[in-house]
Amino acid sequence: MKPRARQLTNVTVTLDEDTLAKARVKAAEMNESLSRFVGEVLRAHLGKEDAYEAAMRESLAEKPLDLKGTWKPYPKREEIYDRPGLRRR
Repeated sequence: MKPRARQLTNVTVTLDEDTLAKARVKAAEMNESLSRFVGEVLRAHLGKEDAYEAAMRESLAEKPLDLKGTWKPYPKREEIYDRPGLRRR
């Protein structure tokens, strides 16, 4: 079974001269057209957002980790500091 071809749509993008020049150079370095380069950059950027959203949903779906175990009252101050080396003479 052949993979389905993606349908491409033309869009108009407005860029400042500096950004356009850098994008053209980068596309040429990658031996791609400017159009394909911009599409790949957008696809990669949007893919990162999708991956972040999925990771966040997965993390929030987990039950919280019980770090303390069963509850025990904290020791009294006198119990903690009742050591001979800490007593004033």
